[in-house]
Amino acid sequence: MAQKHIFLVEDDQRLADLVQEYMEKQGFLVSHEVRGDLAVDRIVKAQPDIVILDLMLPGLDGLEVYKMIQPHFKGGVLMLTARDDDIDQILGLELGADDYVIKPVQPRVLLARIHALLRRYGLSDETPAKQGFQLGDLYINQAARQVTLSGSEIDLSTNEFELLCFLANHAGKVISRDQILHAVRGIEYDGLDRWVDIRISRLRKKLNDSSEHPQKIKTIWGKGYLFVKDAW
Repeated sequence: MAQKHIFLVEDDQRLADLVQEYMEKQGFLVSHEVRGDLAVDRIVKAQPDIVILDLMLPGLDGLEVYKMIQPHFKGGVLMLTARDDDIDQILGLELGADDYVIKPVQPRVLLARIHALLRRYGLSDETPAKQGFQLGDLYINQAARQVTLSGSEIDLSTNEFELLCFLANHAGKVISRDQILHAVRGIEYDGLDRWVDIRISRLRKKLNDSSEHPQKIKTIWGKGYLFVKDAW
């Protein structure tokens, strides 16, 4: 496959050099920008496969950069931040970013997250998924990455689609947060990560499931989530 392009927006030059050197050794093409305000046009023009975006940047912060590139960029976005703050993490995910990593980060961990994003966007060397499957009125076409419910197409983000596929493939079984994170993001659950909860909430809303009394994607307290096979 063609060489994958990573665009790194990071004002810590030492960290940027470390990440760029490591990723280039792994076979990636890496572009780097220090300022948020200068990164926007460069990202839109380059259309890289993955953007690694620091939150604290001169010119424009990472969240503003993401808002500006979102309408014009379809690749994966991984936010990089020194803030161990749920508000920043949740806000970034709510805006639609695919993932986040808290600094300091080991290059191998960052590499695992990048590979997970490439899998979500169909850019890895893995065997393609089966064409699709049906559960009641819900149809998931994995090859075309489309979802319909009662004949109407449902607009899902890439990570929402991947999460739905994983849950649907395990319909009728209770799946833990750790299993979901490992399968979809390539990481282990640390007891605090809100990624799964936020994405489940979004899926429920888009799939007409009650947020207060869900019947299609149920919360099994202390264990995880249950995708109910016969609820569709």
